[in-house]
Amino acid sequence: MKNPLISIVVPCYNQAQYLDAALQSVLDQTYSNWECLIVDDGSPDNTKEVASQWVAKDERFSYLHKVNGGLCSARNFGIEAANGEFILPLDADDKIGKEYLSKGIEVFLKDSSLKVVYCKAEKFGDASGVWELPQFSLHNLSRSNMIFCTALFRKEDWKKTGGYDENMGHGWEDWEFWISLLKNGGNVHQLDYQGFYYRIKAGSMLLEIDAEKSKELLEYISVKHADFFVKHYGSFKSLEHKKLYLKREFESNLKSEKFVTDAFLKKFFRFTLFGTQKKQR
Repeated sequence: MKNPLISIVVPCYNQAQYLDAALQSVLDQTYSNWECLIVDDGSPDNTKEVASQWVAKDERFSYLHKVNGGLCSARNFGIEAANGEFILPLDADDKIGKEYLSKGIEVFLKDSSLKVVYCKAEKFGDASGVWELPQFSLHNLSRSNMIFCTALFRKEDWKKTGGYDENMGHGWEDWEFWISLLKNGGNVHQLDYQGFYYRIKAGSMLLEIDAEKSKELLEYISVKHADFFVKHYGSFKSLEHKKLYLKREFESNLKSEKFVTDAFLKKFFRFTLFGTQKKQR
């Protein structure tokens, strides 16, 4: 298919005030073969009223309602209902550039090895500027996430992963999903195009993840994807050996440096003392 259907899934919970801007950025796309599923995750605000206006404006928009279950649950619900071969998640408070779909699908259709296509990003809202992210590699992905949620992937690949893990209720669900999607193969392409706009606002989930929740999330991901992390870092035993080796090497260097320093100081004080005695004579 030269123009496959792309399903844009927009979960919304207490984000109705930003929803118009997100959906306008969808409507402005130069690529026309898309559908947009607005998923109301049991939101107590006026999400339904805002979404209904867009459904009336363009038949490519549709409104879905579900009992509140969190971001992962809402995304999975929307993707399950989607008709498109390709999926693009979009949070209700973010925006996409006009050519994101057209440029993304063009690259996808040229390379069958691709599993993810994304672009360059920019912040707006309470902070602005280019969102600098590390270059993608599986090793870099094992350290932290560098692909934001609004990236193109095939619905079929989403099915194979089991979808977004709904146990990731405190955040980092995108990182876990990309690991699931990519750890067993498949390429990633970043467009040389500024096509994603990430809204920064007070109280963002990303900023609310405290140390205890971070520890829980890291432990959960480490156990679930132990094969992935062992591949990039070795077993826990090899890590223990490496830690011990580095400790011994550090202690050895410290002793060596101390020896050199002591020798230098001894010589320096000797010279100083000798020079002083000469002058006194």
